[in-house]
Amino acid sequence: MPDEQKTPAILDEKTPEKAAAPARKKKIKRTLTRARVCIHAGENNTIITFTDAEGNVIGWSSAGSAGFKGTRKSTPYAAKVAAETASLKVKPFGIESVDVEVKGLGPGREQAIRGLQSAGYNIDSIVDVTSIAHGGCRPPGRRRV
Repeated sequence: MPDEQKTPAILDEKTPEKAAAPARKKKIKRTLTRARVCIHAGENNTIITFTDAEGNVIGWSSAGSAGFKGTRKSTPYAAKVAAETASLKVKPFGIESVDVEVKGLGPGREQAIRGLQSAGYNIDSIVDVTSIAHGGCRPPGRRRV
């Protein structure tokens, strides 16, 4: 008998907490007409990132996440498939035109851009933002024994 009396009391204590919890806000879907696409073409992988004008990430994909493993990740075809996969992820945003920034000297540079074209985006500009080596730091002095 005492157990039956405690059980409803515990349930009554939890129900006000659930009612007092704030309701979750519905995620607002943004619509963008322009976006920036950053392509990082490394030696072993190609990463495609869609961002808005401020630099907030909308969606991304890479050759590895597109299902390629090992040496097949570093092929131009894998870069093209990764670009098409990334474009499918950001399709609900209604992007029409993109500005492309390419970084790196990997084999998927041009094919990733072609993958964006085949996905139906108008490419406004292509900018190469690959960093340039400047000679490095000063080397250490000669060893004295």
